[in-house]
Amino acid sequence: MIPSSTAPRLILASSSQYRRELLARLHLPFEAIAPHIDETPLDSEAPEATALRLARAKAEAIALSHPGALVIGSDQVATLDGAQIGKPGDHARALAQLQTMRGREVVFHTALCLWDGRSGTAEVENVQVFVRFRDLPDAELDAYLRIEQPYDCAGSAKNEGLGIALIERIDSSDPTALTGLPLIALTGMLRRAGVSFFGV
Repeated sequence: MIPSSTAPRLILASSSQYRRELLARLHLPFEAIAPHIDETPLDSEAPEATALRLARAKAEAIALSHPGALVIGSDQVATLDGAQIGKPGDHARALAQLQTMRGREVVFHTALCLWDGRSGTAEVENVQVFVRFRDLPDAELDAYLRIEQPYDCAGSAKNEGLGIALIERIDSSDPTALTGLPLIALTGMLRRAGVSFFGV
């Protein structure tokens, strides 16, 4: 393992407060830099492919201007019946999303990329989360949105907040993936890159 005093610079290629909060759990010094890339899905691109491509593109965009750093990129795509569900952006779209998803299962693809600027190599992984939403009436869905206003979240619900009350079941190998940064997968990648978590 690399001693913390000589560890490479760690950068999170994201402007997301949710990802910053998750990465902070690892007690590693890091900085967050927004990658500013086009996140539009390509024509006929599968949701998993979109998430993987964008996670890598985010990491690469920051790595190009910060040589030698370890750069973390992540992207999440939610799908219902194989169709992508984006960030709603406003109340009306968020309500429509929740109405469509109630009583049904939504698959969240959370892709992760660790770009190692020392070698110019990247490791990527997609972590799937299967979420079944409760079949709730419009009044409850509308009330939830007015309380939490999750308009910047794919699927219109923050599972780390009150949105958990909308959810009946979550199935995943990595519980942090739903929030946006799969820490189990990430700690494995960082270990393989020589990062020490406990100073030994």
